[in-house]
Amino acid sequence: METRESKGGVVLSGRLQMLADMVMPGNRLVDVGCDHGFLSIYLVRAGICPGAIAMDVREGPLAGAKRHVEAQGLGDYISLRLSDGLSAYGAGEADTLVCAGMGGRLMERILRQGMEKAYGLRELILQPQSEIPQLRAFLRREGFLVTREEAVLEEGKYYFAMRARPGTKEPFSADADHDGGNNEFCLYDLYGEHLLKQRHPVLFSYLRQRRSYLERLGASLEEAGSSRAGSRREEVREETARIEAALAYYG
Repeated sequence: METRESKGGVVLSGRLQMLADMVMPGNRLVDVGCDHGFLSIYLVRAGICPGAIAMDVREGPLAGAKRHVEAQGLGDYISLRLSDGLSAYGAGEADTLVCAGMGGRLMERILRQGMEKAYGLRELILQPQSEIPQLRAFLRREGFLVTREEAVLEEGKYYFAMRARPGTKEPFSADADHDGGNNEFCLYDLYGEHLLKQRHPVLFSYLRQRRSYLERLGASLEEAGSSRAGSRREEVREETARIEAALAYYG
């Protein structure tokens, strides 16, 4: 389902509704990469957030967001800013940061460049589109504690989101080896500690789908039989072993 406007506000897509449901009521919002501003509009109209700052690095989406905010009569409650990451955000202006619709590496860069501002927030709600294990490992190393994770399957695509808060750094670097090993931290970074422990049904669906794909790929590589295929077969075996370790959480 696509996000759309209605007379009473906006109706969010499943992936955006998942983010909205993770925001602590009463918190002021800063939405980095706000696109057309629908999340801010929804949260303010629903009374979940008393106000919001909607920011985007692109002028086009920000202009669209401005039109939507004005159409909903929320100009006094939602501030719109052209911003690369957190550059136009002032420390202490918000309690909750939402960042979605971009890769994990970009999110990491945004947080690194605005780390002092990020540490001043009460919660970070992140929905990376790629490089999710790397982002989870980064948060852990930098002292952010992931307190909740959610997942949704929408129009054939899996979306994963996490809520984190500033905490204390782990007493070890513990960079998970994503190319091998099925240790606990590797699995947590790959698939999400809370999703695994809660036996989240959407993660279960993702793991089974991924395992099925790897089985087909492995069979194809066996037929190929080249040296390059041999290297790829080993990668497939290692990933399959990690998926089996994750599926063990589901009994």
